[in-house]
Amino acid sequence: MKRRLFINSEHKGSEINISPLIDVVFILLIFFIVTTVFFEETGVEINKPQAISQVDLESNSILIAVTADGQVFYGGRNIGVVGVRNLVKRMSAREPQPVILQADDMVPTRLLVKVLDEAKLGGALTVNVSTTAGD
Repeated sequence: MKRRLFINSEHKGSEINISPLIDVVFILLIFFIVTTVFFEETGVEINKPQAISQVDLESNSILIAVTADGQVFYGGRNIGVVGVRNLVKRMSAREPQPVILQADDMVPTRLLVKVLDEAKLGGALTVNVSTTAGD
């Protein structure tokens, strides 16, 4: 006696396997996260002086802000003038990095020179002062 197998066409359904699609989405997400350039901010708002000779600098640098009331900030924390040298030493341990000073236009020259000296003593490759484009 032969048995026959009858397949009901109404119950025959097709399923879509979305696992490979999810894998591709996660791989793309990881790719975009890794290739994104993160800009480092100082954490305080300052009014920069104007300069006609302004040039763009590389983004891989240490940003230090000096406010009009004499405070020195890095990453939103007040590190003071005495903290600049240790910060630059720590950040430049693997390879020397340039330092960009974002000084308010009302900062006394004496304070700006002190911060600049501390950055150089910490081993900064170069020390630049950030400005806005002049007329």
